Amino acid sequence: MRINPLKQRHEPIINGWLAIPSSYSAEIAGHQGYDAVTVDLQHGLIDFAAALTMLQALSSTPTTPLVRVSHNEPAQIMRMLDAGAYGIICPMINDAAEAQQFVDACRYAPQGSRSFGPARALLYGGKDYPQHANQQILTLAMIETHAGLANLDAILDVDGLDGVFIGPNDLSLTLTGQASAESQHPEMLNAIERVLSRTRACHKLAGIFCTSGEAAAQRIAQGFQLVTPANDVMQLTHAARHAVATARGEVMPVRSGSGY
Repeated sequence: MRINPLKQRHEPIINGWLAIPSSYSAEIAGHQGYDAVTVDLQHGLIDFAAALTMLQALSSTPTTPLVRVSHNEPAQIMRMLDAGAYGIICPMINDAAEAQQFVDACRYAPQGSRSFGPARALLYGGKDYPQHANQQILTLAMIETHAGLANLDAILDVDGLDGVFIGPNDLSLTLTGQASAESQHPEMLNAIERVLSRTRACHKLAGIFCTSGEAAAQRIAQGFQLVTPANDVMQLTHAARHAVATARGEVMPVRSGSGY
């Protein structure tokens, strides 16, 4: 089976994020040096058919293809793995039972409940994919609610869960009443530090969405091992505004984009 380099990597993982349903955009992103690129089915405008073509495009690049599913639904998780995703980011995980359901959907028996069938995953992963997929597929549970924070230790204790990924907008909305990916509210700062410290203490992967490369670099310095420096929509918006402002001789405003 094709080895998942994210499972072996000891350096920080830089993760691209795609919300626009385009195989061409996916192919471009895959050649920009990202360690992984995530196809977003939750807040992106992407259905299964588009996601399949995007995963196919990513397969022609050096990056590792991931998918954020729309919700913790085993059928969708299994389908995206069959389509060739080498890792799943699952939103709104609130307790250990939900984390266990998520992990089970990503693992063949006897470790889980994933159904086996002829799928594109064998083309991308190799003919021996079924024998090794349980060890190679990356599983990240999103922490973005009061319940997720309260049950963090139990979630991290779920066998087969590789780590957690902070959804900062939803977490900020939950804790402060305002969605802000780079919130400096004390409650938000404390929550992020708690998730980071507890996750690293469990020797699992700590990830977070960021609004820029600069913000991602700060998160790496803080100790995060997987960072997403904005998504394609945010990057396109910023680049276009910068080009227009430069052409007009204007000064660009301070960037404060939202995230997913």
